[in-house]
Amino acid sequence: MIKRYPELEICRGDLNAAVETICEGFRGGGKLITCGNGGSAADAMHIVGELMKDFLQPRRIEDFNPEFVKRAQELFPSDVEFFKANLQCALPAISLVGETSLMTAFANDRASNLIFAQQVFGLGKCGDVLLAISTSGNSDNVLFAVEVAKIMGIKVVAMTGRRGGRLRHLSDVSICVPADSAYTIQEFHLPIYHMFCIAAENEFFGGD
Repeated sequence: MIKRYPELEICRGDLNAAVETICEGFRGGGKLITCGNGGSAADAMHIVGELMKDFLQPRRIEDFNPEFVKRAQELFPSDVEFFKANLQCALPAISLVGETSLMTAFANDRASNLIFAQQVFGLGKCGDVLLAISTSGNSDNVLFAVEVAKIMGIKVVAMTGRRGGRLRHLSDVSICVPADSAYTIQEFHLPIYHMFCIAAENEFFGGD
């Protein structure tokens, strides 16, 4: 990735640390939780799409979860071949940006800047990793989610811009890309999170 985006060389150490943190979470049975606003909300959902199904590597359930196939054969033998042909092993991930009813109800009844924090509190557990995305590094709803995550013992990986804002200092690992405007920051974020997804997939589904 750095060969294609040489400007990101200055982030190499943090990129490696982020991959290790994310993989450590999956290895321990945790999940990746993502959040962001606007274009970063779309990125948060995009990341989940790459992790919850195959990206570049095959993830056949008969290769990685034969116990599921055996159980399916016992319970639903007429469907087991359909499952084998289509179900794929997943790296567990969830975004916090798509729960419209919950978010609007909580914003109306409680506090709109806690809409991500409430979901982290309700869904998160120690061993998970929160991937917090904010081009400014100062989005209140993202920062409150990070604070709740830290209280709960959830590791935080941040993607932000050059300055990093408060997010840079609250996170366990911060990727501060060398850009200042929102759209140029987001242009760097996309190859970075694709790299995260590829690295995690290689780790767990790449074979020997």
